[in-house]
Amino acid sequence: MLKVGDGTRSLNFFIDTILLTILAMLLFRWYNFYVVYWRYTPLHFGWFFFPTMFGYYSFFELIFAKTPGKWFTHSRVVAKNGKRAAWFMILLRSMMRLTIVDLFFGPFLGGPLHDFASSTTVVQDPTH
Repeated sequence: MLKVGDGTRSLNFFIDTILLTILAMLLFRWYNFYVVYWRYTPLHFGWFFFPTMFGYYSFFELIFAKTPGKWFTHSRVVAKNGKRAAWFMILLRSMMRLTIVDLFFGPFLGGPLHDFASSTTVVQDPTH
């Protein structure tokens, strides 16, 4: 079990953020069709981005233990003991990503807050 470095984690974040932003923008545009033509209540983009972010990370990490960004970098999420992370760990991990201060804990905890709080880590995928 070899932990990935900060560069790999940054690339994961960059790829996943682009994909989930595109997905959230599509959902936002789809909803705005109903705002214009059916007089639904207008909502800000954040009402689409943050639930999409939670769903994106929860779905991919629960089902595959990796997101598209992690597929690209050949890494995966595991529990601290090296086994597959439990569902509640993944949901807590996804929830902690929604906090603004998540990434600022790196110097203090040795990684982001979502890893520390959920007792998970990102390692190189042994299948590659």
